[in-house]
Amino acid sequence: MTIDTSPKNPEAAAVPSPGPALAKKRVPQGHKRLLTRRDRVTLAFMAGVPTVLHVALVWVTALASIALAFTSWDGIGFSSIKWVGLDNFRQLFTDNPQFWPAVQHNIIWFVVLILIPTPFGLFLAVQLDKKIRFSRVYQTAFFLPVVVSLAVTGFVWQLVYNPDTGLINSLIGANKPGHYIDWIGNPHLNLWAVLIAASWRHAGYMMILYLAGLKGVDPSLREASSLDGANEWQTFKNVIFPTLRPTNTVVLVVTIIEALRAFDLVFVFNKGAQGTELLSILITNNIIGESSRIGYGSAIAVVLLVISLAVIIPYLIATFRKERRA
Repeated sequence: MTIDTSPKNPEAAAVPSPGPALAKKRVPQGHKRLLTRRDRVTLAFMAGVPTVLHVALVWVTALASIALAFTSWDGIGFSSIKWVGLDNFRQLFTDNPQFWPAVQHNIIWFVVLILIPTPFGLFLAVQLDKKIRFSRVYQTAFFLPVVVSLAVTGFVWQLVYNPDTGLINSLIGANKPGHYIDWIGNPHLNLWAVLIAASWRHAGYMMILYLAGLKGVDPSLREASSLDGANEWQTFKNVIFPTLRPTNTVVLVVTIIEALRAFDLVFVFNKGAQGTELLSILITNNIIGESSRIGYGSAIAVVLLVISLAVIIPYLIATFRKERRA
């Protein structure tokens, strides 16, 4: 009796059995780690240290300021912290003769920045967007004040405003005895003198923002406007400027933040005295000044934080809504 061992399916006989090499390839080799232990330690160090510093220097201090705003503390020992409720805010709004002038100066700071250096920065951006000769040199020259520290900028402008040897008094002949103009010490002039220095820096910042916005304008819009017979001003007013709406929103928010956090220039000029009071200066003077009223200074900081959030939160909400729609 013979047994038929031939396959019933002739096509199956044509398929060769997997050899030892193919079987070896099909054996799972396991998951290979892309990062070594040293790489993971380095990555954890590079991401962990900035995170810890950010949390400690930003979030912890912000929450501590909010908590200390309702207390009275001279900074000597935690046992001297006393809960006073809303007394700091009540005293701030009613009894402090410097608070409302400081708020007024911050508002003036914003109005000046939005009306003078911002349009001037837009004008510079439009001119540089025409690809004129030496545009890179001009960009560097106008943007250089933004790169330089505000403290250094303050020292430079102190030399410009010096009553005796300053550039301005020398040009107008006010550097002689009896004709001096004290640009820094005169309470009717020092705020505007500081604002000129701030505007000099802010114009370069606005120029870069608007120049980035102009680079994103579709060139076909310009071509279509020129074909319709529009001149350069009409093209800018009716075609280009409306497309800069996202940039204008960023410019507005940045300008408000710049006006609220103004500190360095004023502190270098005259430490916020005699007509240049700002909220940031009041915070510094009360927290690390001679009085050391940390609770009271924290209350001013909370007021400044609330004003800042009132501007930033609507901007973030509008940005997130735009991203969701996109």
